[in-house]
Amino acid sequence: MPGPAPDERMRPSGRRNTQGIRIDPEAEATHEPRLAVLSARVKHEPGVLSEVSGLFSRRQFNIESLTVGPTKDDDIARMTIVIEEPEPGVQQAKKQLKKLIPVIEVEELESAAMRRELALIKVAGEKPDDVQAVAGMYGGDAVDASKDAVTVEVTGSKQKIDAAVEAFEQFEILEVVRTGAAALERGSKTMENGSKTMESDN
Repeated sequence: MPGPAPDERMRPSGRRNTQGIRIDPEAEATHEPRLAVLSARVKHEPGVLSEVSGLFSRRQFNIESLTVGPTKDDDIARMTIVIEEPEPGVQQAKKQLKKLIPVIEVEELESAAMRRELALIKVAGEKPDDVQAVAGMYGGDAVDASKDAVTVEVTGSKQKIDAAVEAFEQFEILEVVRTGAAALERGSKTMENGSKTMESDN
């Protein structure tokens, strides 16, 4: 039959696998992990935390922190979940959360959102005045003291807490407890008043 020779025929651009099937560049693309802060309103009932943490465990999402607490509505709790995932993983985490029955609403907070955590840092008590001085540098305060140990409370951003813990290492840190992040959007936007709606699953 007349026509171009095999090496003269037009071929679609792009890579192909060993079976000759074209590879979707987007599916093959490498996505760098990023930190995402997910805020979720959930029913305030037993087992919700277990259900959410179980979902993240099954899907093997990389959780940096997860906090939960009551809101102004006794029937609703607020979860703040910080994850580090490539972009497809972040989107998948949001979609899977929305499918859980106890979850009312989910949104990813903007990078400028307020993020705060609390740390209790227990150090050796030989130099209580020096410990208090360092605590003051980070807006913290001693909340417990004995002849053997001083416990300091510090609240702030993750970076501030990291710096405070590093500064207290000079006194021999005995124990550290951190809450993980609690976060809110800046300005008047809230989840409770419906000013922001859930993203589509499409």
